[in-house]
Amino acid sequence: MDRTGSRLLPGLVSFVAVLAIWELAGRYRLVNTVLLPPPSMIAATLWQIVRTGTFLAPLGQTFLLLFVGYALACGFGIALGIAMGRSEPIYCFLEPLIELMRPIPKAALVPPLFLFLGFGATMKVTIVALAAFFPILIATIQGVRGVDRIALDTARTFGCPPVRMIFKIILPASLPMIVTGMRVGLGLGLIVVVLAEMLAGEGGLGYLILDMQRSFAVRQMYAWIVILAVAGLTINAVFEFVEARAIPWRSK
Repeated sequence: MDRTGSRLLPGLVSFVAVLAIWELAGRYRLVNTVLLPPPSMIAATLWQIVRTGTFLAPLGQTFLLLFVGYALACGFGIALGIAMGRSEPIYCFLEPLIELMRPIPKAALVPPLFLFLGFGATMKVTIVALAAFFPILIATIQGVRGVDRIALDTARTFGCPPVRMIFKIILPASLPMIVTGMRVGLGLGLIVVVLAEMLAGEGGLGYLILDMQRSFAVRQMYAWIVILAVAGLTINAVFEFVEARAIPWRSK
């Protein structure tokens, strides 16, 4: 067995064991199957949703909101992080404001955003961008500030322009830290976009999960939760794939 297989096997075994215990608990009526159906029942409902393709529209809507907000967070977070990491006056000017806003749970900003932006896509994109922005910003600042000073001084000695220095020295050296912030931001973005969909009630995976719960369609509710979990797992796998090729030395 190769290294990857040996690393994944224990997790797969634990996952199968949990499903088996859950199935047995349902079959022997150790739990209330109305509230917690066994995996076999959920799987049948899940297959019906997948077979008919009804998951594509809400999944696409959630992903669109997530990726637009996440792209904005990456753009602004990395740009501002480089500026704050490179310039002490900019850092001193913005750092108190950032430290004031950063600890606020972004879910707490959803109600005020409802007042200013309404219940539409603009509000959802904004809350995703805010949730992902701060981890990316902080990671970028730390990465830029950790760049080897000797490399920067050498580049200045040879007359390297500031913009070229950013793209040739600062960004490559800061990339591992930036990617770490991007990973954290992506997870937070997925959480808040589902929460916003639940509260706004205008479609998407979050809305469907809450709607099934309100309708007491328990098996459908769990099926949509599984779809959300698989979507999150897929996003993480794609991120790891891109990360391994963008920073190949990190996985060694």
